Amino acid sequence: MKLKHYVLILVITILFGSAYPVQKVIFNENVPPLLMGSLRMLVVFLCLVPFWKFKIPDKKYWLPLFCFSISMGFLANVFMTLSLNTAKIVSPIIIGSQLAIPFAILLSSIFLREKVSLKKWMLIFVSFIGVVLLGFDPLIRDEMFALILISFMALFYAAAQVFSRYLKNLEVTLTNAVMGFIGFIFLIISSSIFEGEIMKEIQKISLQSWLLILHSGIFVSIGAHMSMFYLYKLYPVNKVFPFYALFPVFGVILAFIIFYEIPTFITILGGIIVIVSTFLINRED
Repeated sequence: MKLKHYVLILVITILFGSAYPVQKVIFNENVPPLLMGSLRMLVVFLCLVPFWKFKIPDKKYWLPLFCFSISMGFLANVFMTLSLNTAKIVSPIIIGSQLAIPFAILLSSIFLREKVSLKKWMLIFVSFIGVVLLGFDPLIRDEMFALILISFMALFYAAAQVFSRYLKNLEVTLTNAVMGFIGFIFLIISSSIFEGEIMKEIQKISLQSWLLILHSGIFVSIGAHMSMFYLYKLYPVNKVFPFYALFPVFGVILAFIIFYEIPTFITILGGIIVIVSTFLINRED
């Protein structure tokens, strides 16, 4: 792999790692979580719609595209935003999100009939043990609900990856533009039902929060993901995707810088178990 591509991977993982602390800053400014998620999806849609050009895919793609959009754009967003809004400590939430990788393999084995080696099953088990270990940290016992919510986020994020396998012949800009649009519609409706008058809430959003929402939509949801797809065209997936395990490291570092969170020994141990096991799972691919 060329040096410039290693640098690109480093930038990508830093951007992925920034997503969780940045959103926590937004919620600390009293921006409702579902509204924030809807605005993020709106940014994704508006940025990608010029590349989409409103081309309608074949009917055979409609159901998997809708399921992908609901899983990624709506449900994953709902549980991620609610978990971050609920949590007082960001680091375990970042680590818990890594469950998306073993969940994706489990769902692929069930619905896509993909073969999973014994070694990979063992690594999946170990990764879940690492997350369970986080629950024994005295500082995280009050964060169990947030940890459960992020586990659901990981499940629906993994489901979206499975649905995306049925969409591999479609342009990435099309699938993500549709995902952004459907995610926005469902999230903005949910926000209006559960969070009150959305127009008043939007008017109260500060300039800093708007800039952070743009960061989440443009640099994380579009820039980082599109850059990963660019690298997939140049290198095998099993050479690129293992670097995905680095993003929790940068996320925890950013959480320390922004919120002065000092991980406990149990958090560090559980994090190492989860990150190393997911890295090895990716290597197995």
